[in-house]
Amino acid sequence: MSDRVFVDTNILVYAHDAKEARKQAIAKEILRGLTYSGAGVVSMQVLQEFYNTVTRKLEFPLPQNEARAIVADLSHFCIKTVPDDLVTAFQVEDQAKISFWDAMIVSAAVKAGATRILSEDLNARQVICGVRIENPFAGA
Repeated sequence: MSDRVFVDTNILVYAHDAKEARKQAIAKEILRGLTYSGAGVVSMQVLQEFYNTVTRKLEFPLPQNEARAIVADLSHFCIKTVPDDLVTAFQVEDQAKISFWDAMIVSAAVKAGATRILSEDLNARQVICGVRIENPFAGA
């Protein structure tokens, strides 16, 4: 298996947002590659945010049953988290000076052994706790 890659919510959302055709194509290609390689990883937080966004915030929201099926499909990529992971996120938040929610993403990526986080929200090229942040939509 290749290096683990943590996928942030926005990548999953764009894969299902027809309004953003260019980003949708990029996101779909990323997800195809990570599914094929088995290298992709997400967290429960990401799945929750994805479901909420695609059923409530998109211009053309997905039907709940469709969004639930996608979440069920993605759940096998989900890293298991426990309350102690909050303590790690607090430490990441303090050390990296990022939001708590972003720190939860970073700490889940670290726990999963990911070497990269694909995200539009974090600072691209930044390395936090040994994990490199990449924005696959830069220039898109």
